[in-house]
Amino acid sequence: MTYRDMRAISLGLKPLSGLTSPREVVRQFTPNWFAATMGTGILSIALSQTPFRPLGEALWLFNIGLFALFTVLYASRWIFFFDGARRVFGHSVVSMFFGCIPMGLATIINGFLIYRGAVDIAATLWWIDVVLSVCCGIAIPYMMFTRQSHSMDQMTAVWLLPLVAAEVAAVSGGLLAPHVDNGLVVLWVSYTLWALSVPIAMSVLVVLVLRLAIHKLPPASMAASAWLALGPIGTGALGLMTLGEAAPGIMAAHGLETYGVVARGIGLVGGMLMWGYGVWWFAMAALMTLRYVREGLPFNLGWWGYTFPIGVFAVATVKLGALLPITAIGIAGDGLIALLALAWMVVAIRTVRGAWHGDLFVAPCLQGT
Repeated sequence: MTYRDMRAISLGLKPLSGLTSPREVVRQFTPNWFAATMGTGILSIALSQTPFRPLGEALWLFNIGLFALFTVLYASRWIFFFDGARRVFGHSVVSMFFGCIPMGLATIINGFLIYRGAVDIAATLWWIDVVLSVCCGIAIPYMMFTRQSHSMDQMTAVWLLPLVAAEVAAVSGGLLAPHVDNGLVVLWVSYTLWALSVPIAMSVLVVLVLRLAIHKLPPASMAASAWLALGPIGTGALGLMTLGEAAPGIMAAHGLETYGVVARGIGLVGGMLMWGYGVWWFAMAALMTLRYVREGLPFNLGWWGYTFPIGVFAVATVKLGALLPITAIGIAGDGLIALLALAWMVVAIRTVRGAWHGDLFVAPCLQGT
């Protein structure tokens, strides 16, 4: 027994009890872990809109380290356990979490703009994020259509994860566009990313409503997926408003003043409409969660699904409140940020505990090996 193990036991902990060896941390590491960088990143962005901005900046710096650590661990899995790592593409659930990688990166990109004004770094990372997002949004659905096994009764909102990555990158593009020389190109790519994501995600939500009506709620292990539907709605609204805010100045510089004004109007009106749609999903997800809590809610990495959707809806609400001089919207935005912070603290504490014990390092695609 090592000194570390003896010390852990003296503190009442049992480190890595769920693993046969530390190497299993790498072997069992999956893209699901990047959901933690999404939740942490969106909280850091949301806090930048509050008096707790210094805390948000500290959380953003922490998130950079977290993302780097997860990248090293996941890359190591592909290097040292290639045969096991490639099995993720055939798994109907774990493969969806590839979308978490570019979405987690997008929150870091936004932080470079918000907290550092580091335009060059943000621009370089953004183009990388664009490629990753488009690849996820096309490749994962193609594998769903050709090599994975899916059924209506097993469907959950997890299907949205690879699709939403593109619209998250679109929001980052809206923040970046006013600060770069090729702003019109960035704006065009961002609108294209929005279109590559939001309409498809909305079509998935239609099917999801039908699935819930016919087959009722998913099992408790997938309870957090109830909130994932709020993600593309909140991000879609935020994307329209952010791009609409950036468009007038960029388009006017290229003799397209009229279209810039139209884009601003579409951004506001479209953002309001999508925000209203999000209110319905927020209420529905809250009711579903209350039902799950009464029946028992086991912890898993999926709990990070509570954070990012609430976060993007909160930031979209704050943005809407900045565009519309309505006090109630601002109050709602502050309330959502507080809810996000509470959810993040609960999930983060449970995640650290589960990671220390080793219970969360489980790759479903390796079952039976």
